[in-house]
Amino acid sequence: MNRYSAERKEAILKQMMPPTNKSVSVLARENGITEQTLYTWRRNLKSQGVPVPGNGKNAEEWSSTDKFSVVLETAHLNEAQLAQYCRSKGLFVEQIAQWRTACQQANASSVERNREHRDQSKSDRKEIKQLKRELQRKEKALAEAAALIILRKKAQAIWGDPEED
Repeated sequence: MNRYSAERKEAILKQMMPPTNKSVSVLARENGITEQTLYTWRRNLKSQGVPVPGNGKNAEEWSSTDKFSVVLETAHLNEAQLAQYCRSKGLFVEQIAQWRTACQQANASSVERNREHRDQSKSDRKEIKQLKRELQRKEKALAEAAALIILRKKAQAIWGDPEED
Protein backbone atom coordinates (compact mmCIF):
# COMPACT_ATOMS: atom_id res chain seq x y z
CA MET A 1 0.00 0.00 0.00
CA ASN A 2 1.16 3.50 -0.78
CA ARG A 3 2.15 5.26 2.45
CA TYR A 4 1.55 8.71 0.96
CA SER A 5 -2.00 9.97 0.67
CA ALA A 6 -3.18 11.05 -2.76
CA GLU A 7 -3.66 14.60 -1.48
CA ARG A 8 -0.11 14.81 -0.10
CA LYS A 9 1.34 13.29 -3.26
CA GLU A 10 -0.62 15.77 -5.41
CA ALA A 11 0.49 18.71 -3.26
CA ILE A 12 4.13 17.67 -3.55
CA LEU A 13 3.88 17.10 -7.30
CA LYS A 14 2.32 20.56 -7.73
CA GLN A 15 5.44 22.01 -6.16
CA MET A 16 7.47 20.39 -8.97
CA MET A 17 5.44 22.31 -11.50
CA PRO A 18 5.49 26.04 -12.19
CA PRO A 19 5.24 28.54 -10.71
CA THR A 20 7.17 27.01 -7.79
CA ASN A 21 9.05 24.52 -9.96
CA LYS A 22 11.14 23.20 -7.10
CA SER A 23 13.84 20.66 -7.78
CA VAL A 24 13.48 17.07 -6.67
CA SER A 25 16.32 17.35 -4.16
CA VAL A 26 14.73 20.39 -2.47
CA LEU A 27 11.31 18.70 -2.30
CA ALA A 28 12.88 15.54 -0.88
CA ARG A 29 14.55 17.50 1.92
CA GLU A 30 11.46 19.59 2.68
CA ASN A 31 9.02 16.65 2.75
CA GLY A 32 11.20 13.84 4.08
CA ILE A 33 10.66 11.74 0.96
CA THR A 34 13.41 9.95 -0.88
CA GLU A 35 14.49 11.45 -4.17
CA GLN A 36 13.90 8.11 -5.87
CA THR A 37 10.23 8.20 -4.88
CA LEU A 38 9.87 11.69 -6.32
CA TYR A 39 11.65 10.68 -9.52
CA THR A 40 9.26 7.72 -9.83
CA TRP A 41 6.22 9.96 -9.33
CA ARG A 42 7.59 12.44 -11.88
CA ARG A 43 8.32 9.65 -14.39
CA ASN A 44 4.78 8.29 -13.97
CA LEU A 45 3.28 11.74 -14.58
CA LYS A 46 5.49 12.28 -17.61
CA SER A 47 4.43 8.93 -19.03
CA GLN A 48 0.85 10.21 -18.80
CA GLY A 49 1.88 13.26 -20.87
CA VAL A 50 1.92 15.77 -18.04
CA PRO A 51 4.81 18.26 -18.23
CA VAL A 52 6.56 18.00 -14.88
CA PRO A 53 10.06 19.44 -15.02
CA GLY A 54 10.85 19.24 -11.30
CA ASN A 55 14.39 20.35 -12.01
CA GLY A 56 14.27 23.94 -10.81
CA LYS A 57 14.60 25.31 -14.34
CA ASN A 58 12.48 28.13 -15.62
CA ALA A 59 10.09 27.36 -18.46
CA GLU A 60 12.47 28.49 -21.21
CA GLU A 61 14.99 25.87 -20.07
CA TRP A 62 12.48 23.01 -20.17
CA SER A 63 13.09 20.09 -22.44
CA SER A 64 11.54 20.05 -25.87
CA THR A 65 9.29 17.20 -24.75
CA ASP A 66 7.89 19.20 -21.83
CA LYS A 67 7.24 22.22 -24.03
CA PHE A 68 5.52 20.02 -26.61
CA SER A 69 3.36 18.51 -23.86
CA VAL A 70 2.24 21.99 -22.81
CA VAL A 71 1.41 22.85 -26.43
CA LEU A 72 -0.68 19.68 -26.68
CA GLU A 73 -2.41 20.33 -23.36
CA THR A 74 -3.35 23.85 -24.40
CA ALA A 75 -4.25 23.22 -28.04
CA HIS A 76 -8.00 23.02 -27.36
CA LEU A 77 -8.20 25.89 -24.86
CA ASN A 78 -9.77 29.26 -25.66
CA GLU A 79 -8.09 32.52 -24.63
CA ALA A 80 -9.65 32.67 -21.17
CA GLN A 81 -8.87 29.02 -20.43
CA LEU A 82 -5.33 29.45 -21.74
CA ALA A 83 -4.80 32.48 -19.51
CA GLN A 84 -6.07 30.50 -16.50
CA TYR A 85 -3.81 27.56 -17.42
CA CYS A 86 -0.82 29.89 -17.69
CA ARG A 87 -1.54 31.49 -14.33
CA SER A 88 -1.79 28.08 -12.67
CA LYS A 89 1.46 26.88 -14.23
CA GLY A 90 3.43 30.10 -13.92
CA LEU A 91 3.76 30.45 -17.68
CA PHE A 92 3.03 33.22 -20.12
CA VAL A 93 0.62 33.00 -23.04
CA GLU A 94 3.42 34.34 -25.27
CA GLN A 95 5.70 31.47 -24.26
CA ILE A 96 3.14 28.90 -25.27
CA ALA A 97 2.53 30.76 -28.54
CA GLN A 98 6.26 30.66 -29.28
CA TRP A 99 6.45 26.96 -28.43
CA ARG A 100 3.40 26.27 -30.65
CA THR A 101 5.05 28.14 -33.54
CA ALA A 102 8.29 26.21 -33.02
CA CYS A 103 6.35 22.93 -33.05
CA GLN A 104 4.49 23.91 -36.21
CA GLN A 105 7.70 24.90 -37.95
CA ALA A 106 9.66 21.86 -36.79
CA ASN A 107 8.89 19.83 -39.89
CA ALA A 108 9.21 22.81 -42.20
CA SER A 109 12.72 23.45 -40.99
CA SER A 110 13.42 19.75 -41.43
CA VAL A 111 12.37 20.01 -45.07
CA GLU A 112 14.54 23.10 -45.49
CA ARG A 113 17.48 21.33 -43.85
CA ASN A 114 16.99 18.38 -46.19
CA ARG A 115 16.91 20.71 -49.18
CA GLU A 116 20.06 22.50 -48.00
CA HIS A 117 21.72 19.15 -47.35
CA ARG A 118 20.75 17.95 -50.84
CA ASP A 119 22.07 21.16 -52.43
CA GLN A 120 25.28 20.93 -50.43
CA SER A 121 25.66 17.30 -51.36
CA LYS A 122 25.18 18.16 -55.03
CA SER A 123 27.81 20.90 -54.90
CA ASP A 124 30.16 18.56 -53.01
CA ARG A 125 29.76 15.89 -55.69
CA LYS A 126 30.44 18.49 -58.40
CA GLU A 127 33.57 19.69 -56.59
CA ILE A 128 34.78 16.12 -56.06
CA LYS A 129 34.30 15.38 -59.76
CA GLN A 130 36.26 18.51 -60.68
CA LEU A 131 39.04 17.67 -58.21
CA LYS A 132 39.26 14.12 -59.57
CA ARG A 133 39.64 15.46 -63.13
CA GLU A 134 42.33 17.87 -61.98
CA LEU A 135 44.13 15.11 -60.08
CA GLN A 136 43.95 12.84 -63.10
CA ARG A 137 45.40 15.60 -65.32
CA LYS A 138 48.22 16.23 -62.84
CA GLU A 139 48.95 12.50 -62.55
CA LYS A 140 49.23 12.30 -66.36
CA ALA A 141 51.55 15.31 -66.42
CA LEU A 142 53.65 13.78 -63.64
CA ALA A 143 53.82 10.44 -65.45
CA GLU A 144 54.85 12.23 -68.66
CA ALA A 145 57.56 14.19 -66.82
CA ALA A 146 58.82 10.98 -65.19
CA ALA A 147 58.91 9.26 -68.61
CA LEU A 148 60.87 12.16 -70.10
CA ILE A 149 63.39 12.04 -67.26
CA ILE A 150 63.81 8.28 -67.73
CA LEU A 151 64.24 8.72 -71.50
CA ARG A 152 66.82 11.47 -70.96
CA LYS A 153 68.79 9.21 -68.58
CA LYS A 154 68.65 6.33 -71.08
CA ALA A 155 69.75 8.63 -73.91
CA GLN A 156 72.62 9.86 -71.79
CA ALA A 157 73.58 6.28 -70.97
CA ILE A 158 73.53 5.27 -74.66
CA TRP A 159 75.13 8.37 -76.25
CA GLY A 160 76.84 9.85 -73.24
CA ASP A 161 76.76 13.40 -72.05
CA PRO A 162 76.56 15.94 -74.81
CA GLU A 163 80.01 17.36 -75.36
CA GLU A 164 80.57 21.02 -75.28
CA ASP A 165 81.89 22.60 -78.47
